Amino acid sequence: MARSSAREIVNLESTAEAAGRRRAGVALSAIALATVALAPGAQAAVTPEEAAALGTVLTAVGAERAGNSDGTIPAYSGGLLQPPAGYRAGDPRRIDPSADEKPLRVLTGSNMAAAASQLTEGTRELLRRYPSFRVDVYPTHRSVAYPDYLAGNTRRNATATRMTDGGLGIENALPGVPFPIPKDGREVMWNHRLHYMGRAVAFKYDGWLVDGSGQRVLTSTAQSLQEFPAFDPKRDKSLHEDETWLQWKLEYSAPQRRAGEALIMVEAVNPLRQARRVWSYVPGQRRVRPIEVPDDAPNGSSSGTVTNDDAFVYTGVLERYDVKLLGKREMLVPYNTYRLSYHENIDDVLQARHINPDLMRWELHRVWVVEATLKQGQHHVYGRRVFYVDEDTWTALASDEYDLDGKLLRAGFAFLSYSYDAGAPYSSHLAAHDFSTGAYYMTGFPGAHFGVRYVEPLPPSQWNPDALAGAGVR
Repeated sequence: MARSSAREIVNLESTAEAAGRRRAGVALSAIALATVALAPGAQAAVTPEEAAALGTVLTAVGAERAGNSDGTIPAYSGGLLQPPAGYRAGDPRRIDPSADEKPLRVLTGSNMAAAASQLTEGTRELLRRYPSFRVDVYPTHRSVAYPDYLAGNTRRNATATRMTDGGLGIENALPGVPFPIPKDGREVMWNHRLHYMGRAVAFKYDGWLVDGSGQRVLTSTAQSLQEFPAFDPKRDKSLHEDETWLQWKLEYSAPQRRAGEALIMVEAVNPLRQARRVWSYVPGQRRVRPIEVPDDAPNGSSSGTVTNDDAFVYTGVLERYDVKLLGKREMLVPYNTYRLSYHENIDDVLQARHINPDLMRWELHRVWVVEATLKQGQHHVYGRRVFYVDEDTWTALASDEYDLDGKLLRAGFAFLSYSYDAGAPYSSHLAAHDFSTGAYYMTGFPGAHFGVRYVEPLPPSQWNPDALAGAGVR
């Protein structure tokens, strides 16, 4: 696994045996029936008999190992275990392993009806609104593989991990997938919240807002370091709800008004047990101060195009919402988006109404669909949200957000590419469309800079808020 200094800023299984595949339909049907039969909010882990499907009928992280009936989704064969030919070891700008492929089909507003069931509502709205938007559908590649220790942890979690507090808490979870055989929408969203993104990842990114008139504005350029302390391969203790899950440091260099700003965010496993802690350094004030980042507040860098909890498509535990698991579907989602995320010229990427379709790659994948409806008496700009969570990575790849009157307000997308040299998916590159204004916002775009590096964790002293004053210098 390639790593560099922080100052510079597995295969889970082999291909399924034929006999296992023949048993897949029966076993998965039993799991599906159990899922439907269990009432929402259930707390129980799965039985040992159900967990035995992991690594056989199911992959080690809970995805269906078999392909679909018509072959448009292939069987999982262990992921991309070796970098593609032409990749230079240690290069943080990863080449596209499927660069020579051509689209299998192209969807536009005029022909999308035939594939409507495979499109999120947000994707359909983009096709309806903008004749220049299209969905280029490429062959599906189930490219992600994980470290072996996560497979063992996930198998143990299947029978040990439980939700508490009506799904707002979690117990007995080792780092890995908490609920690889989910029976509840909140279990799926816990899997997303705690999904693996590496131990420490560094990238310099740009954030751009394109307003309703097509004018674009650079809202941020920042050096980002995300650390996930729990993902220590030697760890053998369950997560505590109040322990740190994510440490995130940002050092801003552009636009000029933000140059020298810095921020540290510390996110616990369960933000209801340990509130999010954020400290900010502003050069003009020459001091570090704690700030609040409420989930339902507009994100400042996006000029209100997204809310703070739209980070990672969704971050949080949905305490304001009633949550329902709608099942698993085959959907067209952004996937293996190397060509977009590592493209260097922003002029090629941003168009007046949407990202350049020439750089986009859509694939057919199975996703868990989760609906969240705002509880009576709770406050949020979103009255209803629908999330589409990838079965292979537990990453939320897309979302639809509806206003309080039930009208589609926004749509979010994560652009996932597998860092094959580091054994981790990168999905911090995001875009969101606001249909009320015609604006869209893209952030986490690393292509204009050095790419994405997987690094050693910083010493604890570098996560002290006092360290921000030294970092944030013009």
